Amino acid sequence: MADPAERFELTYAGAARGARLDAFVAESLQEVSRTRAARLIRDGQVRVNGQVVAPSRRLRDGDIVDGELPAVEAELAPEPGPLVRLLTTDGFVAVDKPAGMVMHPGAGANRGTLAHRVLAHYPELVGVGHPRRPGIVHRLDKDTSGVVVIARTRAMYARLATAFEQREVRKRYLLIALGIPDPPRGRIDAPIGRHPTHRTRMAVARRGRPAVTNYRVLDSSGGRALVEASPVTGRTHQIRVHLAAIGHPITGDATYGGPVGARVMLHAWTLGFADETGGRWLAAAAPPEDFQRAAANPGLTLPDTPVSGPETR
Repeated sequence: MADPAERFELTYAGAARGARLDAFVAESLQEVSRTRAARLIRDGQVRVNGQVVAPSRRLRDGDIVDGELPAVEAELAPEPGPLVRLLTTDGFVAVDKPAGMVMHPGAGANRGTLAHRVLAHYPELVGVGHPRRPGIVHRLDKDTSGVVVIARTRAMYARLATAFEQREVRKRYLLIALGIPDPPRGRIDAPIGRHPTHRTRMAVARRGRPAVTNYRVLDSSGGRALVEASPVTGRTHQIRVHLAAIGHPITGDATYGGPVGARVMLHAWTLGFADETGGRWLAAAAPPEDFQRAAANPGLTLPDTPVSGPETR
């Protein structure tokens, strides 16, 4: 079965002759690519001020953009495909999510998600958590690669959900930043909320939610820095917003002022957590080839990736 088509209405707030319609729709609707946005517009499923227009239409301040998105499956159908396992127990599996893969179904992403893939390998996940994202208790952005832990039982799902909520999970990311942060080790404590004019973006905001990121520079060369970031909180786009806020946006992150690239050079490197029995685990994923190339280009040296397994401490 499928849910009814999802309707949306957006108001453009920008310059007199602003963004293209397809770009605005893709930016505003999470996990809808620009290609898909253009297809929806050409199919007449997106309108500006009640009129069907071309994807290239330039928006003006106050324009109303509305439309419908295709229905999303109420229950997932397993989709076979490769899955890189980092750790596997009876209670959970930790996998290495590739960049470019959406975590679970959402607006404009009804197929090909990590949730579909995992369900094909672990059919027992049906009934564990939300039916559209079985076993999934945290998420990475589409462009972010790296470690994702997925619960295989309801007990582990409850344990992980609590651990993330109470900030008991230790997360380390690797990123390539523009410039070299000074000091080389620090703590960014700045609240994050919706951008006042670009509502699909986040920003440091006085009335935002508390957000804290610890960082340290691991290497620097050619005007770039390899940085390890450890978010204490888990706000949307937190690391990206915080690095941009201190003047060192992530390579490839054009949304937050970074140099244009194939993707945002952000990788979920390690995840430390406890299972439902109290045993502690570390899941670690080596940076993928595109990240390695982006680091090698300016001469940055990547650290050795820890071995995934139980922690003995």
